[in-house]
Amino acid sequence: MNTETSKTDPRFKIAHREAWIGVGLAIFNFIWWFGFAYGLGSRPVEAYTYIFGLPDWFFYSCVVGFLLMSALVIVIAKYVLTEVSFDEEVEE
Repeated sequence: MNTETSKTDPRFKIAHREAWIGVGLAIFNFIWWFGFAYGLGSRPVEAYTYIFGLPDWFFYSCVVGFLLMSALVIVIAKYVLTEVSFDEEVEE
């Protein structure tokens, strides 16, 4: 595939947009995890509150974060991302 084809093929535009969506999800996941893990986790151990036997910072950053990210990925994959054919276009 030459450079000319990659500029005109609409699949590249779709792939580029969806790659940025993936980057956005990864950044959101890191900010969520970092905010709760270091925000709530930087308190003294005596100040921790516990949810289901886990420190609140761990519960929110890892358990809730995992569930939230799983739901976001499912929703985005189902409703935002588009299916693209990988078949080569035949020029006539």
